[in-house]
Amino acid sequence: MSDDGLGLSASVAIALGGMIGGGIFSILGLVATIAGPRTWLAFVLAGVVAACAGYSYNKLNEVSEPNGGSVTYVQRFSGNTTLAGMVGWTLLFGYVGSMAMYAYAFGSFTVELAGVHAVLGVPTRPVVSALAVAGFVALNLLGARASGTTENVLVGAKILILVVVGGWGAYYGAQTGRLGFGVGGVGGLDPLVAAAVSFVAFQGWQLLFYDRDSIRDPDRTIPRSVYAAIAVAVLVYVLVAVVTTSLLTPAQILEYKHVALAKAAEPFMGSAGYAVVSVAALVSTGSAINATLFSGAHFAKGMIDENLLPDRVGDSGADGAPERTLVLLGIVTVAFTVYGSLDGITSFASLAFIAVFGVMSALAFTQRHDDRVSWLPPLLGALGCAVFAPLMFYHLATREPNVFGAVVLTALAVFVVEVTYFERRKLARVASAVEDGIEDGLH
Repeated sequence: MSDDGLGLSASVAIALGGMIGGGIFSILGLVATIAGPRTWLAFVLAGVVAACAGYSYNKLNEVSEPNGGSVTYVQRFSGNTTLAGMVGWTLLFGYVGSMAMYAYAFGSFTVELAGVHAVLGVPTRPVVSALAVAGFVALNLLGARASGTTENVLVGAKILILVVVGGWGAYYGAQTGRLGFGVGGVGGLDPLVAAAVSFVAFQGWQLLFYDRDSIRDPDRTIPRSVYAAIAVAVLVYVLVAVVTTSLLTPAQILEYKHVALAKAAEPFMGSAGYAVVSVAALVSTGSAINATLFSGAHFAKGMIDENLLPDRVGDSGADGAPERTLVLLGIVTVAFTVYGSLDGITSFASLAFIAVFGVMSALAFTQRHDDRVSWLPPLLGALGCAVFAPLMFYHLATREPNVFGAVVLTALAVFVVEVTYFERRKLARVASAVEDGIEDGLH
């Protein structure tokens, strides 16, 4: 890699782009309705599991030849192309779920800021969300993408706004005696359930493994960037979580859960604070849609090249992101964000990353015989993901049965499509044998 590649700060900015870029604005209110004043603990727990998954990725990359990402590692260490392809598809659907979540938040903040919830009886949130996705698909088709410098500036600005709001809010809460951490009742599973639901807010750093050719000294820069990005995300999330749950009542969080952070800024910053946070949310979720769409399309392009996706999805030989891939990702994202609820979209996306990061951690654990790989972080990552998944399903089944049904049906549909695609030759042989048997019986 040449000396003009992305350095540590730019790499950390890329990793933070998908987390702080859209995650906190999208899921803070939802997580707070589950964990209440212990929302900060949920973010810490999710961050620990994400850090263990990050360690697993780094170590798999270190011991793997060639270097790569999730699909490469599964193929390399399991030798199972079908499993590798299914992990790739799951990750791709996770990106779609993330974009749908960002688009949902973009629409929610736009509607609340404009004060227009419906036009001619048609709800405006789904329309705004769909238009946002369509707009970023169009931008990517035109070849527009933020530069490394622009990404640095955007992420820096978003972190600055969140830290200022969080710091000011914490000071205000302490002065008024309203600052609380919920430490009197840390027992119970709510923080663990909330951690599972929030897991999608800790994805984004894995994109660095697909950009290694653009990074200066990637073997040294990527691991440092992953750990730094996750640590910064946890600190920022904890700060804004404490402020939000301290300054808003549970009833207010439930009522304004789609725009909870902006609402939390009102007591000490007034309407200006609400507007500043809302605009920051629009910029953050918009840039997160754009970055995830770009990265997701390039990820799909690599899968097409490896015959892990049908070539009808896009042209693997295209310069840049394949146009058909961008359009298809946009269409599926629009369907999710228009017809799905925020709870359902977030749960589905988190479930996808829980599954993928759990598999990566388990793979890293199998490499513990290598002196470069410690057994503890991969084990914690795998166990954490193994706990998160059933807890999320239990939460949805008991408290959100309609969302539970939608998430389960969507996950099953994705699984059936994956199995059908990767086992299509075997299924074709079985079908042919059945047809031959029927014909023999008739004759």
